[in-house]
Amino acid sequence: MLKKLIKSLFIAHCSLFIATAHAELKVDIIAGNTEPIPIAIQKFEAPNGATKDADIMRGIVESNLAKSGLFRVIKNDAHPEVAKFDALPRFQDWAMIKAQVLVQTKLENAPDGKYKLSFYVWDINGKEQIEAQTLVSSKQSMRRLAHIMSDAIYERLTGESGYFDTQIVFIAESGPMDKRVKRMAIMDSDGHGFRYMSDANTMVMSPHFSPNMQTIVFLSFRNDEPTIWSLDMNTGEQRRLGKFGGMTFAPRFSPDGTRVTMSMVDNGATNLYEYDMAAKTLRQLTFGDFLDTSPSYSPDGQRMAFNSNRSGTQQLHIMDLKTLDISRLSFGNGRYATPSFSPDGNYIAFTKMASDTFYIGIMNPRGKNEKILASGWFMEAPSWAPNSRRVVYYKTDRAPDNDKARVSQIRTVDTMGLNDYEIKLPDGISGTEPTWSPKLP
Repeated sequence: MLKKLIKSLFIAHCSLFIATAHAELKVDIIAGNTEPIPIAIQKFEAPNGATKDADIMRGIVESNLAKSGLFRVIKNDAHPEVAKFDALPRFQDWAMIKAQVLVQTKLENAPDGKYKLSFYVWDINGKEQIEAQTLVSSKQSMRRLAHIMSDAIYERLTGESGYFDTQIVFIAESGPMDKRVKRMAIMDSDGHGFRYMSDANTMVMSPHFSPNMQTIVFLSFRNDEPTIWSLDMNTGEQRRLGKFGGMTFAPRFSPDGTRVTMSMVDNGATNLYEYDMAAKTLRQLTFGDFLDTSPSYSPDGQRMAFNSNRSGTQQLHIMDLKTLDISRLSFGNGRYATPSFSPDGNYIAFTKMASDTFYIGIMNPRGKNEKILASGWFMEAPSWAPNSRRVVYYKTDRAPDNDKARVSQIRTVDTMGLNDYEIKLPDGISGTEPTWSPKLP
């Protein structure tokens, strides 16, 4: 499915017109600059029969960039007269509406029922073209074309990897609380492309992607036996991940995809174990009569964060995977859970519970500089976008009358605690336990 997209990149930096030396146009997100750059996405040139698709794709690009919080999209009715795609823009006209970036785009029909999408990115103040690309895909993949284009613009202007051409796997819940149906589902980063990955007969929880996006591991209650299973993304085949003699849950892939760590209950204790997928061997990582769970590997695979009651209350801990030495990370007021290392290794996201309120926050891997990003009646399960700039989580509001009315949203927020928004799901569906994918292959 993921390999059907044919992506060809043509990068041609053109110095068509440079007036004077100038500072490079770039969004300063490292310094915490939250003033969005004004950007104009010019109406796509498109042949007859493709104008509707062109408008949809343009809307996707505009929405992606606006929701990042780093760009202010200038509305179409404020645009000056549009120049042809291959014509030099009238920079003074775009400067009059205070645009700093202009994107020109042309959508064409290509052989074999494909689309060819070409776009230029212009620095208005510098009067130069700073990016040019051509993308080709099947017409059925037009939404993905728009996400790839969004990533290219984001990457050129921020210097960091984009996150729009990604997916989110989660648990889709429906029905009354006393007969809740929990199915694994997947969607694009903007909520489109929703589809189920498991049937309604078996409750599932805790899905997580492999690094290469080929496999998902999850907790299944098949035959009323809670165990870890894997799902092949290409074939749809599900397999039980070994028979370990105890209840297993909270699976997570290692950064190289060769191992899966999990919690296993044995004789009243819950410890962490690591399963080697090729050798089919199990290694015990923690020991004692504690509840150790929610493991998360560091990006280099050398450490593991997890939550445990070994210090007397539920707190975050970190383990050296060579020595198995463990130290406590969280020391703030309240209880801490569900740690998640950022892909760049600079942060650990977590859930915090204090004073009848739930929080989503981040700290550094030494347990310092704790920052709260969101709070509410109930929220949990933070997971990182592949560029380490956003966190996805789920939030449940208190039901006004009874539990049957309870609805859970999937939301995302940036690391400054800004641009927090809901990712819309189909009517009647609540979303929990989201996990953000790596960039799609």
